[in-house]
Amino acid sequence: MSVVLLVALPGIALATPTTDKKAEAAKVKAQVEELDAKVEVASDDYNEANAAYQAVTKKVKEAEDKLAALTARQAELQAHLDTRVEGMYRTGPLGALELLFGATTFEEFASTWDLLKQMNENDAEAVAELKRTRAEISATQAELETQQAEAKKQRDIMADRKSTIEKQFAERKRVLAGLESEVRALQAAEEAARVRVNPRVDYGSPTNAPRSEVVAIAKSKLGAPYAWGAAGPNTFDCSGFTMWVYARVGVSLPHSSRSQINSGQRVSRANLAPGDLVFFGTSVIHHVGIYVGGGLYIHAPHTGDVVKLSSVNRSDYAGACRP
Repeated sequence: MSVVLLVALPGIALATPTTDKKAEAAKVKAQVEELDAKVEVASDDYNEANAAYQAVTKKVKEAEDKLAALTARQAELQAHLDTRVEGMYRTGPLGALELLFGATTFEEFASTWDLLKQMNENDAEAVAELKRTRAEISATQAELETQQAEAKKQRDIMADRKSTIEKQFAERKRVLAGLESEVRALQAAEEAARVRVNPRVDYGSPTNAPRSEVVAIAKSKLGAPYAWGAAGPNTFDCSGFTMWVYARVGVSLPHSSRSQINSGQRVSRANLAPGDLVFFGTSVIHHVGIYVGGGLYIHAPHTGDVVKLSSVNRSDYAGACRP
């Protein structure tokens, strides 16, 4: 029977289920980020299209209001003319003659004649102007309505595109969340094969001074959202959060909770002090936070949550260290 040995050469990482799954998650994460950018672009396109539609709609309304006012004015003039025609019909042509020949001087006669003539001309001119204006507004309204229909069409297209991209974005985020969960499970399973944590070990009195100044720095990020693989300054995963906080006081930590427990002096639970790193996990370490005192620690919990304070009295408490 032949035996095959797998030897890890320096600088060469052997593929594992975890690395494969991480690569898949990284690919999906890149897709999520790309779709996120596309959502923002689509939102801007929709907003611009909607603004154009609203602007044209406003112009259509203004044209309709003006047309209604002119129609009312035309009706008013028409009624005025009808009344005058009716009056002339009842009194006959002598009505106008009596008005003219009732003048006692030539100047009165001339001015009366000019007045009657001007009244007729003004009426005719007003009606003609109203008709021209009404025709122009009707043409403008028809053109605006065409523009409005096209603007609405463009707005609807932008809305559909935005909706489609948002659905794709939501689906990719869902897939990413599942992959992140699988990565965490695989990491825990791998670590279980080689790591055993015993939080009951007594490490004696710590010789390093506690770094209590990091507590205020950590609390300044309360409410910051969790994001897988993030290390600040506005989003974090658990080890990315502790790494960012400690970097503010000049201490460099690895981006891994399992590695961080070896980045300082081990501390027994009875000797915990504000600023100490506290770790959690049943058979393997998979979570880390910063002890703040009073039985509480601050941490970035998981996807969908935010940086917050929680009780350190968990059944999976695994140990602590003081960087």
